[in-house]
Formats: sequence, structure tokens, C-alpha cells
Amino acid sequence: MKNQEKGSEGDIVTVFGPETSFDGVLRFKETLHIKGKFKGTIEATGALVVEKGAEVETDSISVTSLEIAGKVSGSIRALDKVDMLSGSSVRGDVATSRLRIADGVLFEGQCSMTGIEGDVEIFSRQTSEVKSELLAVPSRP
Repeated sequence: MKNQEKGSEGDIVTVFGPETSFDGVLRFKETLHIKGKFKGTIEATGALVVEKGAEVETDSISVTSLEIAGKVSGSIRALDKVDMLSGSSVRGDVATSRLRIADGVLFEGQCSMTGIEGDVEIFSRQTSEVKSELLAVPSRP
């Protein structure tokens, strides 16, 4: 099940609990924590957190930022950053402007670093503008 709560910075955080299993296309604007299982596509302008024990299998993930403590498979595009925490497993290519991989991470894939000129405040921009930037990142053949 999903529930909402206020995050530390006052933004709305949605949580897919450990018993939650979701298949399909997922779109959101705020922060989403996945503690259960997800299969499908994620297209979002918010932040995604894949908790320890969570399993995410996607065709693609397009988000602002991604923090991974669980398992993720599929291509990842993050406008701002990707953090792979110790004990996580990531199988798929990653395109982001900032990447942090902790010790003890299983990462199978390629990484392309996207450059962003200056500071970008994505939450004050139109969704279509952010989406076009995410789509402009070259994909591998």
C-alpha cells in the first residue's frame, strides 16, 4: 500500500511499503520511497529512493535523483544524481550528472556523465522542459 507523509524538508513523501507489489507505469512529482517490489517504467520529476530489501525491475527510470539501497535493474536517467549505497545491486546503464558508488555495491552496466551548466532549480521549471532534457541524453545503440 502507499501512504504519504511529510519529509524532513516539508515535501510530500509517498511510500510503497514492503508488502506492496506494483506493475505498470509510475509517474510522480515529489519523493517516492519503494520498500516493496516494482516492475514497469518510472517517469518522474521527483526523487526516488529504493530502500534496502526493495526490488525494482524497469524498462527505464527517469527521475531527478535516485538513491539505491536495494536492487534495481534497467536503464537509469537521473537529471541530478544517483547514489548507490553499500549492499545495493544495480544492473543497467546509468546516465546522470553526478554519481556516487559506495563500497560493496554490485554495479553491472555503463555510465555516461551528463553535464549541466551552473545550478539548476528543476522544481521551478515546467515538467515538459525537464522531460526534454532527460530525453536529450544520448542512448546507447
